This record gives sequence, C-alpha cells and structure tokens, in this order.
Amino acid sequence: MRNLIRHIFVVLFIVATAHHCFGQANSLVPAGRTAPGANRVKKGAIGKKLEAARNNFISKQLDLSDEESTKFWPIYQKYQQELTAVRILKRLNNSSAASNGTEQIDREIYYESQLVAIRKRYRDSFSKILPPEKVSKLYKSEQEFNDELIKQLSERSERAGN
Repeated sequence: MRNLIRHIFVVLFIVATAHHCFGQANSLVPAGRTAPGANRVKKGAIGKKLEAARNNFISKQLDLSDEESTKFWPIYQKYQQELTAVRILKRLNNSSAASNGTEQIDREIYYESQLVAIRKRYRDSFSKILPPEKVSKLYKSEQEFNDELIKQLSERSERAGN
C-alpha cells in the first residue's frame, strides 16, 4: 500500500511539474516570442495538490514559524517559477538539433549560469527571513525531495521492466 501511495505521489508530481513548467515558460522568453507549449497547459487540481505536498515536505523540514511561513512562501513560489522557466528553456535548447554545436553549448552554459544566479539572489532573500541554518536546510530539503522522486521513478521503471 505504501508503494502505491508513493507511485501516485510521483505521478502527480510529474504531472504537476509539467503543468507548472509550461505555465511559467514565458517569463524568460524574449519579448514578442512565446515558448513552445507555454499557453497549452494550465495548472490543474492535481498540480496544485502536488505543489502543496512539496510545500508541506519543505515546511516540515524547515519547521517554519507562522511569521517565517507568511514571509517565506510568496518568495519561494517566485523562486520556483524563475528556476522552472530557465529549466524549460534549457530543455528546449537540449532537445533541438542545432546546426552549430558551439552555440548550443554556449546556451547551455548560459542557462546553467542563470540557475546559479537565481539561487544566489534568492539565497539572500531567504536569509532576510530565515536563519542561515534553515536556508541551508531548504536547499538540502529540495535535493532530498528530488532524490526521492528519482528513486521512486527508478524503482517503478524497474518493476515495469523498462
């Protein structure tokens, strides 16, 4: 039964992430252009439930006070939106067969630097709200959450014979 719940959670997370990713793609696309799929998918009830599960996990890990929670979550949501938008562009870059491999590599490096810049900028924002120990725990908790999802997906894939 526990494995079934895990599988449901993983599927819901993947669906929600896809909804979230495509819904936020336009924020880093140059004016006058639209990222492919950006307006096709809207965040549904499943995406909201999954986002709530992720937020609940992080909230438990950080043990936020009411005051910290009130200030933290709006900033965290913006942080996630910015990271997601860059990740979408990075995936699009990697999925297209560029005639000039050097340009594709340069864009890949650019997107990686954008992810680092976002993390640095929000680290400072989080540090204004949370003590340094909780900021560190936030980044570790995100990684733990992602690692668990990957683990569950791998287990599911092995059981399916893929």
